[in-house]
Amino acid sequence: MKKRIVLYNPEAAKGRGLSHAKRLEKYAEAEYSYVDITKIKDLFAYLNSAPGDAEVIMTGGDGTLNFAANALYKKELSRPLYYFPAGTGNDFINDLNKKPDCEPFPINEYFRGLPKVKLEDEERYFINAYAYGLDGYCCEESDRLKALGKEKAYTLIAAEGVLFKYRPRGARITVDGEERYYKKVWMAPVMFGSFFGGGVNLAPSQDRKNPEHKVTSVVIHDISRIGALLLFLKITSGKGEKYPKYLDYRVGRHVVVEYDEPTPAQIDGETRLNVKHAEIFAEEG
Repeated sequence: MKKRIVLYNPEAAKGRGLSHAKRLEKYAEAEYSYVDITKIKDLFAYLNSAPGDAEVIMTGGDGTLNFAANALYKKELSRPLYYFPAGTGNDFINDLNKKPDCEPFPINEYFRGLPKVKLEDEERYFINAYAYGLDGYCCEESDRLKALGKEKAYTLIAAEGVLFKYRPRGARITVDGEERYYKKVWMAPVMFGSFFGGGVNLAPSQDRKNPEHKVTSVVIHDISRIGALLLFLKITSGKGEKYPKYLDYRVGRHVVVEYDEPTPAQIDGETRLNVKHAEIFAEEG
């Protein structure tokens, strides 16, 4: 009988990572074994030492993908690694035009050519987006609610942030040496995929397979709270590029983001607090 080793993230799918991973069993009759990926110290060594007759399938969301990408980047696996989406945002599979619970598919190729973000005390590759501002605030607030045993939809957190809670900051953003200053920045994501925030098609022209590995800097700026709320509703459907007065799109290989004061940020959905400066580098080659 076919063997399947399933690497699951217990925190994925709002804490239902294991039960979601077991949905795999509807796709194929096999001998399944489940391993908590957060307890694997060296993912590369684990994958290369797993039995050769077994399929290895990773489940989880964008955060799990980020963990795997940083563990495996620039390393040659001896086997295909398959992916079964089990997250809440699922921006990666949205970008690939796939659906949650789709059949597992190989993802080795997507761990190549990734951009890197450098913060004050950290360097990390990302697979979807690095985002400053409102999106970082939403991740921070979601984490806070989760710690209290509560849940709230990302869209509701974002709407509350826009209307009442989040305060835009000034920021200086430089793309390939061209510097621009914005007085009132709501959000400043740097996109490698086209989706972020759990299904928002913010950068529809960004192609993660572009041969130069370029990223798209998007700055949402200088608009009122009500205007920002209406704009975000339009952005969700991939229409942001029609509003150049409030959305500044620039494509490049090196992006520097400098906020006037500490601001929450996120890397593939993982929160970083009190960040003032970040540099994003496209992969060479």
